[in-house]
Amino acid sequence: MPKFDDSGLLTAVVQDVGSGEVLMVAFMNAEALDATRKTGIAHFYSRSRATLWMKGETSGNTLGVEEILVDCDQDALILKARPAGPACHTGARSCFYRRLVGERLEKTGDRS
Repeated sequence: MPKFDDSGLLTAVVQDVGSGEVLMVAFMNAEALDATRKTGIAHFYSRSRATLWMKGETSGNTLGVEEILVDCDQDALILKARPAGPACHTGARSCFYRRLVGERLEKTGDRS
């Protein structure tokens, strides 16, 4: 089973089940993992708000989780998900719409 750190968290990478694109990275505690497994919708733990949240609870842009992979150390997950809309709170398809070029960030052109 997954192993949570001293804060009770582990890293969750969300990947589009169809394209393989990395959509976002967030943290999960045991409650978030349990809610995700029970509902099939991605839930995470907000460190800044210290609360459980469901992806898309206000935007409607949910992530339907089809598979959960656990890494070899059991301290990180990949959620293979089917997004219902943009994954990023900025409205971008993925949170990874910028690349580091020298000392600046450059948009990748995938901010749709």
